[in-house]
Amino acid sequence: MARFSANLGFMWPDRPLLERIDAAAAAGFRAIELHWPYDTPGESVRDSCADRGLTLLGINTARGNVAAGDFGLGAVPGREAEFMAAIEQSIAYCMASGASSIHAMAGINDPTQEEAAMAVFRENLAGAAERASVHGLTLLLEPINPRDVPGYFLSCVEAAGEIIEAVGAPNIKIMFDVYHVAIAQGDVLTRLERYLPLIGHVQIAAVPSRHEPDEGEIAYGAIFDALEEHDYGGWIGCEYKPRDATESGLGWVQTLGVRL
Repeated sequence: MARFSANLGFMWPDRPLLERIDAAAAAGFRAIELHWPYDTPGESVRDSCADRGLTLLGINTARGNVAAGDFGLGAVPGREAEFMAAIEQSIAYCMASGASSIHAMAGINDPTQEEAAMAVFRENLAGAAERASVHGLTLLLEPINPRDVPGYFLSCVEAAGEIIEAVGAPNIKIMFDVYHVAIAQGDVLTRLERYLPLIGHVQIAAVPSRHEPDEGEIAYGAIFDALEEHDYGGWIGCEYKPRDATESGLGWVQTLGVRL
């Protein structure tokens, strides 16, 4: 049976993080995932989740210098030390908060430097995976579509699979965001089924709006059926941008015939 987590990077965006955790629990979610929670002490997040019976899943590595256009550092030549510092920050936050996975963000770079960026990303991931494994943590690689983030190094599922195979670390998995895969590549069900053995987390949102998953081009009932048929045992992250107030959009649960 599908299990859904609330992505608090987008849901209840008008509230501080601890209040978003309260809202997720009140709405019936049993798990949450975060983007960049570093302004809130990890211990406070851990205690809030424990008090409400919530499982904390994953967080993202820091983006870098946002004002300069950074969106991760993993595949950016010359920024290796900063990426490893971001990994160490994420590991420490996981240990404090109880999170179990880290989205290792690849970053934006010059497409003419793709070969160098790939070499750097593989080397960075090998070191990061070794450090994360000491603490039982999983690293996630998320292909992000080029419409939303032009120039992002990792935009297709096949590339993520090839990187995982090349690095060879068992604690590196794919974060399969149906929205990003649909925008960037299409043929979602085929790719989902092909890469399921490498998938560590699934995320959903409507295509093309990125709103609640009860609108748009993707028949999410078919996605959920495929995940169940192939015995996907992980969570499905609701990483959508609410059309209006988050609570008013939760009717998608009844529309799609699922339970949180």
